Amino acid sequence: MKQLRAFLALARSGSFAEACEVLNLSQPALSISIRKLEDELGGQLFTRSTRSLALTPEGEAFYPAARRLLSDWDRALDDVHNRFALRRGQFDIAAMPTFTASRLPAILASFHRDYPDINVTVHDVVAESVVEMVRQGRAELGVSFDPGEAQDLTFQPLFRDQLVVALPLGHALLQKRELRWEDLQHVSYIALQRPSSIRQLVDSALAQRDLSLTPAFEAHQLVSIGRMVAAGLGVSVVPSLSAAQVEEMGAAIRTIGSPAITREVGVLTRRRAPLSVAAQAMLEVLGASADPGPIESRR
Repeated sequence: MKQLRAFLALARSGSFAEACEVLNLSQPALSISIRKLEDELGGQLFTRSTRSLALTPEGEAFYPAARRLLSDWDRALDDVHNRFALRRGQFDIAAMPTFTASRLPAILASFHRDYPDINVTVHDVVAESVVEMVRQGRAELGVSFDPGEAQDLTFQPLFRDQLVVALPLGHALLQKRELRWEDLQHVSYIALQRPSSIRQLVDSALAQRDLSLTPAFEAHQLVSIGRMVAAGLGVSVVPSLSAAQVEEMGAAIRTIGSPAITREVGVLTRRRAPLSVAAQAMLEVLGASADPGPIESRR
């Protein structure tokens, strides 16, 4: 790049003295740069005499290419500098719909206030797809439940989510002060379809107590579950993350114990893949939003 700058400065000025002043170089240093460039290219770029300096035909042909190369180099340096300074950049984050519809908007607003020139692409996909997108490198960050043993991923906990019960308004179980899992065995139950991680979590926890719930209806998305509950088709179990959304659909939320089923939600990254500066900044904002406190009972 120094040789290109020397060539362009000399070609523009037509004078070693002027080019040296522009480049802040001594004349011997400038001459060495030009000679090295000519040696690498295989011929003379300038014709020299005691009174004049001019480009050779090859020098004339090389001049626009040198300008483009130097311009591209300067733009590349500027772009990388801006990325390191968080004045430019882009990254992808995958997150569960329950998180994108509840906590993520406020987190993105905070991030955007600090880094308004960073572009963020949000992929709101089911928990299992979040893990795969991060694993495949399609998203630098993912927000999902703890995937358990995964040697290729790191998991940074943000908070613990507790499963709660969604019930139609006016349902008889709303009269009970405390709900137990046994209460759900005698009512119409709506479950998330397998292989939903929530479905597996509930089935595993209840199996340890010799309990099981037989679904009357099954659906793949929590939004569909909420609509079905609000329509009076039955009760369901959902993450507390989606409680406010389910209530907005016209359902009621109650906590359930014996046992209380919880699961950590956190940020997933690839273990051996460095994050971009922009994604690292987002990771710090997500970490600042962590809420390790207990989930309050709702009635």
